Amino acid sequence: MLTYTLRRIAGLVPTLFVLVSLSFFIIRLAPGGPFDQPQALPPEIRANLDAAYGFDKPMISQYGNYLAGVVQGDLGPSLRYKDFTVTELIARGLPLSLTIGLAAALLAFLTGVPLGAYAAWRADSRADHAIMSLSMLGVTLPGFVVGPLLALLFGIYWPIFRVGGYEPGVWSFLVLPVITLALPVSAYITRLMRNSLEEVLRANYIRTARAKGLAAGDVFLRHALRPALIPVVSYLGPAVAFVVTGSLVVESVFGLPGSGRFLIQGAVDRDYPMVMGMILVYGVLTLLCNLIADLLYAWLDPRVRLT
Repeated sequence: MLTYTLRRIAGLVPTLFVLVSLSFFIIRLAPGGPFDQPQALPPEIRANLDAAYGFDKPMISQYGNYLAGVVQGDLGPSLRYKDFTVTELIARGLPLSLTIGLAAALLAFLTGVPLGAYAAWRADSRADHAIMSLSMLGVTLPGFVVGPLLALLFGIYWPIFRVGGYEPGVWSFLVLPVITLALPVSAYITRLMRNSLEEVLRANYIRTARAKGLAAGDVFLRHALRPALIPVVSYLGPAVAFVVTGSLVVESVFGLPGSGRFLIQGAVDRDYPMVMGMILVYGVLTLLCNLIADLLYAWLDPRVRLT
């Protein structure tokens, strides 16, 4: 297992390098620039700004300087927020985004797996059809529709939770954003778990276990649950990455001061260091989530480690 883990970790480095490199050149080759304005700046002022931020150097030199700064943990200064570095701005909003995303992922897993397992256990029953119908609805509804609908129902008509803004330590502000993020992921996990468990329950070794007289609960917990979770675990990495990065829309809908606003505003203002910093952070989070999913997959199915 240790060798497999080290091999997977080593594979993250070139992937992250390619991500940073492609993002760097694509952003800078796009039309427009950080100092473009409706009324053009005087040439001497524009030249001073380019020299101050290193934009007067060749592209390859800018690329080398940026990589050197990333290795040292320096993501550069923000071009829009003059008094802050990119690292400081991300550190200010990322904890809230991570809290919402991880809470949504946990809620999706804790609801999707039991619902999918129950639907598979009661296959072709009314409960099964009802759960599958609701899960299809959850998959198809986008967050920018679910969020305002939940805010309208539980923030205005029935003011149970707080909507709009955020106060540290007040969990009521986070309930609706977490549910909004978790709903499509929970629905997809439900369908994935139902189909996987139904297939496992038809396997020969499950019929053998039942023929030996094992109780239904023992068959489910000891023989069926672990292999049925393999597809769910495979989806877990992309799902966590989705809810963490997908908090951009939810933060805008509920007015939360997360890190998503920096990515959106940075893209609008051509704030190159800010956009690169957010891409780097979300890239690292995505790779770590997939690494954890791969390790869980290897634990559930030892054949993965042997290959």
